[in-house]
Amino acid sequence: MTPTISEKAFEDAIECALLAGGEDECAGWPKAVREHPLAYGEGAPGGYHRRPPEAYDRKLCLLPKDLLDFILATQPRTWTKYTEHHGAASKEQLALRVAKEIEKRGALDVLRKGVKDHGCKFDLAYFRPSSGLNQELQTLYRGNLFSVVRQLRYSEKNETSLDLALFLNGIPLFTAELKTQFTGQSVEDAIKQYRYDRDPKEPLFAFGRCLAHFAVDPDLVFVTTQLAGAKTRFLPFNQGKFGGAGNPPVPPTQNAYATSYLWERVWAPDSVLNLIQHFIHAFDETDEDGKKTGKRLLIFPRYHQLDAVRRLADHARAHGPGQRYLVQHSAGSGKSNSIAWLAHQLSVLHDDHDQRVFDSIIVITDRRVLDRQLQTTVLQFQQTAGVVENIDQTSRQLKAALEGGKTIIVTTLQKFPVIADQVDSLPGSRFAVIVDEAHSSQSGEGKKHLNTALSAGSLEEAEEADATEPDDMEDRILQEMAKRGPLPNVSTFAFTATPKPKTLELFGVPQKDGSFTAFSLYSMRQAIEEGFILDVLAHYTTYHTYWSLHKTIEDDPRYEKGKASYLLKAFVDLHEHAIAQKLEIMVEHFHDQVAHRIGGKAKAMIVTRSRLHAVRYKLALDAYIHEKGYPYKALVAFSGTVRDEGKEYTEQGMNGVSEKQTARTFGTSAYRFLVVANKFQTGFDQALLHTMYVDKKLGGVSAVQTLSRLNRVHADKTDTMVLDFANEADGIKESFDPYYETTILSEGTDPHLLYDGERRLLDFGIFDESDLIAFAKLYFDPGATQAQLYAILKPIVDRAVVRAEDERQDFRKSIGDYVRLYGFLSQILTFQDADLERMYVFCRLLRRYLPVDQEDLPKEVQQNIDMESYRIQETYKGEIRLDRGAGTIPPRGEKGRTDPLLPEPVEPLSEIIRDLNERFGTNFTDKDKVSIKGLEERLAGNDALSASLKANTKENARLTFDHVVKDQLQEMVDTNFELYKRVTDDGQFAKFLLDWLFERMLKGVE
Repeated sequence: MTPTISEKAFEDAIECALLAGGEDECAGWPKAVREHPLAYGEGAPGGYHRRPPEAYDRKLCLLPKDLLDFILATQPRTWTKYTEHHGAASKEQLALRVAKEIEKRGALDVLRKGVKDHGCKFDLAYFRPSSGLNQELQTLYRGNLFSVVRQLRYSEKNETSLDLALFLNGIPLFTAELKTQFTGQSVEDAIKQYRYDRDPKEPLFAFGRCLAHFAVDPDLVFVTTQLAGAKTRFLPFNQGKFGGAGNPPVPPTQNAYATSYLWERVWAPDSVLNLIQHFIHAFDETDEDGKKTGKRLLIFPRYHQLDAVRRLADHARAHGPGQRYLVQHSAGSGKSNSIAWLAHQLSVLHDDHDQRVFDSIIVITDRRVLDRQLQTTVLQFQQTAGVVENIDQTSRQLKAALEGGKTIIVTTLQKFPVIADQVDSLPGSRFAVIVDEAHSSQSGEGKKHLNTALSAGSLEEAEEADATEPDDMEDRILQEMAKRGPLPNVSTFAFTATPKPKTLELFGVPQKDGSFTAFSLYSMRQAIEEGFILDVLAHYTTYHTYWSLHKTIEDDPRYEKGKASYLLKAFVDLHEHAIAQKLEIMVEHFHDQVAHRIGGKAKAMIVTRSRLHAVRYKLALDAYIHEKGYPYKALVAFSGTVRDEGKEYTEQGMNGVSEKQTARTFGTSAYRFLVVANKFQTGFDQALLHTMYVDKKLGGVSAVQTLSRLNRVHADKTDTMVLDFANEADGIKESFDPYYETTILSEGTDPHLLYDGERRLLDFGIFDESDLIAFAKLYFDPGATQAQLYAILKPIVDRAVVRAEDERQDFRKSIGDYVRLYGFLSQILTFQDADLERMYVFCRLLRRYLPVDQEDLPKEVQQNIDMESYRIQETYKGEIRLDRGAGTIPPRGEKGRTDPLLPEPVEPLSEIIRDLNERFGTNFTDKDKVSIKGLEERLAGNDALSASLKANTKENARLTFDHVVKDQLQEMVDTNFELYKRVTDDGQFAKFLLDWLFERMLKGVE
């Protein structure tokens, strides 16, 4: 027998699943459906009642009989009192009263809070009690009446019908339009039907009258909470498919649809009541200043949000406190709502013994100024006054909230040490700690970058300034946790889009093969494919710089090659000409290709490698914009004070507004550029940010976080652009690949690394076993004093400071590595070896006592050189395609080191410059140099050009220069055709060469 292929068969299957187990049967349906009611998905919910279309009151938008039946079954005494007042008109009066309240307040509020009429309070839904202690509430909960109506004729004007509508106690909840590909239609046709054939002025479609409208086919589900004609926005409500958008395929043996989860699980009665009580919410939209816009919004959770929160709550209920969870949800996942929903679910969570699982829920954000969006979101779900306590002031306030057992506490990262101390000292209380985005924020908190090479006092500072990322929230929380070890009364729920290896190992779910994965995943790829974020790698351009230096002194002093090379490269990066060349490309690109985008509101970010770079970029940018007369303004973002050439610069001083106002000011229409140095590279959402100009080495998580500032969507934003002057396309791809779909930590950290670190420290010969034993006797002796510990460590410090510089640095780094590794592994493993703990406490104190080297850099290196040439050339343009499938990252391990006993080579300055020029130079041959020298001499001998240079402005003199040089270049055709062709074919090379020659001409007439 051939299966029935029609839209009606699809409706039949869904309705049968909804009715299965209820008092209605599937009589009259096809035999195959009747005999196999679960054939369309295992675990069909049942519990619904079939109602005919005529049971629906089109004017009241209710099933009046269901409403009355529910009231009579659950509130007979109140109904008796009500009939005493209204008599024979009671049924009509109640239905009319409920309809008017829904029209005024919305179905959500009516279902949650009920209605009152003439002294009678009617509850219109009963939610699952938090515990089983109250039997009466359990009985009332079972009294809820769910109904399904097919082909619902909803209009008083015509006989147009909806495919499906679901009701709770006579009140409409959801409508659905169903399509099947076998009839030549899909979910897109269902969406079009809602947009163009369903009049939003119809009472049933008024805002808040229904909670959601679904467009469904066998493969996909989309949902909206408000119909607005052609402007109706439907969001995907799908599980995800192989790391991307869609739903996983269903094997034929299951006889189910890929979308069966919708009616099997989401529309199940328990699920619907949970949605109404804890997820769906209505609120007034506000602008950036917190003022109401006058628009009312209704939020329905996306599938990954609903799934994550419910699974987290179920696992916490079953396993109690003391657990750790990693939620890897991409940007665009709706994280603030997910955290708010989770906080409220956990706040009412009871175990099988009807005991609260957590006494307090603590939500931690990494912003110094508490994330108002998160506060507001949490407060929107508050249904009992005083449930949510916002701690954005004193630690004393936080301490009082914890000791007082406040239900939900929202606070900042800066107060995490107070939280850790308190939860450790309150073992009788149980806590859930929710960490909001475990990475650094726009505030630039954490480890501050030090001065750059030109102003640093030591090489260590200079290298740290240029190469080190600031400690982020993830690092700081892990450090605090490491100090205390696992806490059995605390469960931690960490939300992050880009988990680091240590985060995966500490919070992830261990797999049978030894790897670690997140508890819940919403991938970057799925977010892109579903349209919640943009692909920032779709339009990526990289550049390479070529330059050469020359020595300006006759002497040829000798320097350590590594240090001198570092300084020479820093000299180039900060050179006025280099910054000017890059800025010209950036601003002209913005003016020609970006400024008109997003309705003429597009903005750009310039990412620099240090605070000093940011200052110089901002000064040069302002000057260039002014010179060109462009209608743009720029802001800068960096922490602290930068000293450069005798002047001091601060973010507030350069911008003219306080640091707290930088983000808001950038959002105004006049400001189009934001120059940043380790601020606003994570945790910053600005939908108008379209293009990023990168002049900083990026790698790993840092690359993903920084570039992802561009991915926020806007109604008029269709793409993004990146111009990168410091990275290669392959390197960016390597950074993004692990976070595109599933991120897996290949294996846990090898605990034997601790023994390697212990042996390495002893091999330095700066301390030995006897020192460790003597220290431990004092450290673990309650009667010992601090002075005695100093006396033990002082000889060790004295032995360390007389070692060679490289050995001192390596020793100090090895101590730090051991402390961090032990602190991390102690969170995961229980060590039986007391020697490792002894080494840990010894190294912690010794590291604080060791002095930091302050050797002066050979700054005269920069005074003895000059830049001979500088050129920027485009090296890649197009899309960076990421690999599909799980991205694997390696575990923590010991970083490679050079042998500390081998001194760095000392070479003459001329040889150091030669090596650098070979690596970064413009690749001129000797023949090229002769040709260029000849061209320069011919230009210098041109009387017309000399007169123009002396008599005109720079701009007018350049016009004369361009005419003259064009003629002079023709003489190269015979003498050096290769160079001539390079100049005429490579526009950027020609610009570099002619700019350099022009500047040489100008210097000649000064």
